[in-house]
Amino acid sequence: MNIIEKYFSKYPEEKIIRWFKQICVAEAISWFFLFTAMVWIRLEPESVFAIVYISTVGSIHGLFFTLYLIFLPAIRNIYSWDDEDSIFALCAAFFPFATIWVDKKLTKKNRDQ
Repeated sequence: MNIIEKYFSKYPEEKIIRWFKQICVAEAISWFFLFTAMVWIRLEPESVFAIVYISTVGSIHGLFFTLYLIFLPAIRNIYSWDDEDSIFALCAAFFPFATIWVDKKLTKKNRDQ
């Protein structure tokens, strides 16, 4: 974790928060397109366009998924999440559209109010 903390220490918190929020939304949108690709490849398994589409969208979704996981330790420190919140945010990466929930519910400075 020391490498990640060193990297993120170069940037102000506001910038990291903004990036994380954008990644949360992008990950959810890319999941939607990945789902459409999975349906298309099921309907037309021999189609070259379907194969190219699922490969491209899958790579893009993988990028946003990985970025989400990389940003989690920095966001945990910024928002002072306890272990339960961190586990929920980590599990949210594996469920469709759950990163939007993390963006809306867990990324608030004054959640107690």
